[in-house]
Amino acid sequence: MIKLSNGVKLPKLGLGTFRMTDEEETKAVILNAIEVGYRHFDTAQMYNNEAFLGEAFRESNLKREEFFITTKLKYHHPKEETRKLLDQSLKDLQTEYIDLLLIHWPNHDDKVNIATWEVFEEYYEKGLVRAIGVSNFTRFQLENLINNVKIKPMVNQVEFHPGLSQINMIEYLSKHNIKLMGYAPLMAGHMNDDRYKETLESVASEHNVSVPEILIAWGLAKGAIMIPKTVTKSRLISNLNAKDIKLTKDNIAAIDKLNTGRRYHSDPANNVYGKFVL
Repeated sequence: MIKLSNGVKLPKLGLGTFRMTDEEETKAVILNAIEVGYRHFDTAQMYNNEAFLGEAFRESNLKREEFFITTKLKYHHPKEETRKLLDQSLKDLQTEYIDLLLIHWPNHDDKVNIATWEVFEEYYEKGLVRAIGVSNFTRFQLENLINNVKIKPMVNQVEFHPGLSQINMIEYLSKHNIKLMGYAPLMAGHMNDDRYKETLESVASEHNVSVPEILIAWGLAKGAIMIPKTVTKSRLISNLNAKDIKLTKDNIAAIDKLNTGRRYHSDPANNVYGKFVL
């Protein structure tokens, strides 16, 4: 478990649900994940699957306090529309509260980010959300937000893997007691590229595990919350097993050297998702 700045604890390894758009498959994956031991689930309004997760949670018969839901607001909107969207997430997820609510993408206007955050603070103070944070914010966007709000973000979810090790981001977040949550830990399939392959396979062979397990274990060793995505039960199990892998200092150092600053997803500083203008 990892403890956030407000004392809320969450499983350090969760399941990402990006691109899970088929209702029956998504429900089956969530129920399989619960069966093998997952208790942290990451979704978003933009994924269009919150209602599928809500149904799966209901069918699982887990008590609400037994699992952790992270979700994200789609785009930015006038405050009343933001409230309606957050209420819809609560309804779709069939829950009285969201464990962690994130701004999915930063707006290029800092004033818009602040206005959205003020609604997040409202929901946090009402107890409808247990923790609040952001996703895909650069250090500069975070700084401009932190300096103008009451409650500091507790999480920044960003692309994070050996090819993009976020060295400066980790240093900045540590200074502010903000946790890094890493998405795309499996490098969007690029773990087999020549620049990474030999080192990752060598470390995996040393521990008698798969390369994906090593990638997840490396992120966990860095103190990040990791949310790999898969729909296959065997990979659900192997990914979850990564939390028990103990990498050596030499293993970590070797993987650290693979950093190339390479993104496989959108650049937060140039994203196309900040549609709303005050």
